[in-house]
Amino acid sequence: MTMNAQQFPYDVYDDRCPTRDVLARLADKWALLVLGRLEKGPVRFNHLKRDIRGVTQKMLTQTLRKLERDGYISRKVYATVPITVEYHLTQLGKTLTDTITVMACWVEDNMDAIRQAQIVFDTRLGQNSGS
Repeated sequence: MTMNAQQFPYDVYDDRCPTRDVLARLADKWALLVLGRLEKGPVRFNHLKRDIRGVTQKMLTQTLRKLERDGYISRKVYATVPITVEYHLTQLGKTLTDTITVMACWVEDNMDAIRQAQIVFDTRLGQNSGS
């Protein structure tokens, strides 16, 4: 017997709910950056690595595997020499791109305010730690 949402009501606030694992994977900065980059269309591994500055080859590989396992992306292997691998969003992955784009734009638009809040907090914390 398979479970569906009506047989098992998912609740992200329940620590035993499998949705927590999905949220953890999607909250990963590398996952968000990969999904956001793939919104423009299929991309090869090395192109992703160049576009997402700071990601290591190992981390990119792990991120791509997790995203593929969850069904957000798929990979296509071309029989070239050397072998060419291209990644693209699946239908499920495409349902996330609007949310990711909004979140990325929100962060960019509000970064100055966030940095100012951090400075205020750190200054206040520094003053309190000396008391």
